Amino acid sequence: MKSPLDLDQLQTFISIADTGSFTRAAEEVHRTQSAVSMQMRRLEERIGKPLFEKDGRTNRLTEEGDKLLSYARRLLYLNRETLAAFDDRRLEGTIRIGTPDDYADRFLPEIMARFTRSNPRVELTVICEPTPGLVEHIKRGNLDLALVTHNDVRGQSEVVRREPLLWVTSANHATHEQETLPMAFGRPNCIWRRAAVDVLDQQNRDYRILFTSFSATVITAAVLSGLAISVLPECALRPGMRVLGEADGFGALPDCRIGIMRGQTSRPEIVDALARHISESLDNISVPVGEDPGTFDFAALAFTKLRRTKPNQILPGW
Repeated sequence: MKSPLDLDQLQTFISIADTGSFTRAAEEVHRTQSAVSMQMRRLEERIGKPLFEKDGRTNRLTEEGDKLLSYARRLLYLNRETLAAFDDRRLEGTIRIGTPDDYADRFLPEIMARFTRSNPRVELTVICEPTPGLVEHIKRGNLDLALVTHNDVRGQSEVVRREPLLWVTSANHATHEQETLPMAFGRPNCIWRRAAVDVLDQQNRDYRILFTSFSATVITAAVLSGLAISVLPECALRPGMRVLGEADGFGALPDCRIGIMRGQTSRPEIVDALARHISESLDNISVPVGEDPGTFDFAALAFTKLRRTKPNQILPGW
């Protein structure tokens, strides 16, 4: 029987994949570059496949390397979770976290499950509000941590995920073909709304804002019912939506950057632990697009890299 994989080698492998550099990975894992190279040679020998290929000055994963990456993340996470279950010094206390409901529906289940399994004595208090409100809560000391849409003007956040911002309409209606486009947006200070309006104005498109709401549920309902078009990040797509692109007359939108903001707290160790879980979850979680609900592996979802949604792609109905 083959010997088990070395977790230190897998940690180094993940660092190289994330940084694209043996040198930067060596700094992260506190090893010399030659030691890192030796680790990867041994890992490739153990797997029996080449894991890296040169792409200019960076090291890109091969197809086999990309396949190993999701397994490596799962193994490292399971290792940490196992150790935490037997740690008598486990974290205790309460942490206050905020997130827009756009992200709560897609990301919170995995984040909460992972964090609670590793830290069962920590109580999570969660509020859902748009990003501007969460920023104010952070400034006033009402939240320990917030998952927000990054905006350089509102304040710095640690960006942990990037997603395309997409034009969406109902797959069952021709709303996007109307001469005057009916739109559903967040409030006037919504960064996605401003980005969409800028593109529409630049294209001289006629439109009217039919619905305004900070609730993702309201915006989603307006789109799915065929009453309006909107813009959503990839994580907020729902079955029954159709993605619109330049072929439909809709210009490109800027990426959505999702970040973590930290508040002043007396328990920084809990905040650091939760921030780490969020970063790991969002780095790996994917968007289930066009999958057969009966065969989709939700258990592996959190460890699968994102598959980009294409213009004109229709998500299956409910």
